[in-house]
Amino acid sequence: MATTLQRIERLSSRVVRVLGCNPGPMTLQGTNTYLVGTGGRRILIDTGEPSIPEYISCLKQALAEFDTAIQEILVTHWHHDHSGGIVDICKNIGNDTAYCIKKLPRNPQKEEIIGNGEQQYVYIENGDLIKTEGATLRVIYTPGHTDDHMALFLEEENAIFSGDCILGEGTTHFSFGLSNLSNYFNSGHGPVIHNAEAKILEYISHRNNREEQILSVIRDNFEKSLTVTELVKMIYKNVPENLLKMAERNLLLHLKKLEKEGKIFCTNNPEKKWKCTL
Repeated sequence: MATTLQRIERLSSRVVRVLGCNPGPMTLQGTNTYLVGTGGRRILIDTGEPSIPEYISCLKQALAEFDTAIQEILVTHWHHDHSGGIVDICKNIGNDTAYCIKKLPRNPQKEEIIGNGEQQYVYIENGDLIKTEGATLRVIYTPGHTDDHMALFLEEENAIFSGDCILGEGTTHFSFGLSNLSNYFNSGHGPVIHNAEAKILEYISHRNNREEQILSVIRDNFEKSLTVTELVKMIYKNVPENLLKMAERNLLLHLKKLEKEGKIFCTNNPEKKWKCTL
């Protein structure tokens, strides 16, 4: 059972979490958005989904409770449960200047439009420092979950906002390995992770075990060629129906890795099927 999270919670002297009020099988308790800093203007990390009035109310409440305003908005990646609330925030939460909305560019680059185009992204780079009173965030390019994904390192607390690369509970749609471990993670979904190294090792172990399982299934059926759909049914037996498409995408990435290593190969007659290399 998922951990119960407060809609507004002060996690440290510099970090306030505001839940996106969009719980679901993919978003867990809801998207975590964060107000970072200690002063009268703070950085907002992520914006939740579009058309969630409960979130806008919670964000307004948090701003009033901590007597602050939004200095700028940082978006960890393009997925709509992290970027979708931008238009609603700009429309419903007043600011003395136009909001500056920052993210990493897509790779390869493509045009990104916010809503009807009234707002535009300001693109930042790996290693950039973004400062506000009481907080310094360093941008870390972390592709894997998406091609534009970034984590944000809070220097004053030796903490990382990991976006969707590492989740507070469960696993994510393909992640990355962090070599510069920090004391804890503020993730895009789920509770704060206090033992970052253990969580990363858990992710690595999960992926390695899944790869061994995939390879074992293909080898056990060495006389056959198996489609991705067949493999999903054999490997993800207990996964709910609404999560199978995500499981299929993860499986395909594993298959491509195993193919590159020469352990399996793909046939194309008449559809793609996978078979072990003898």
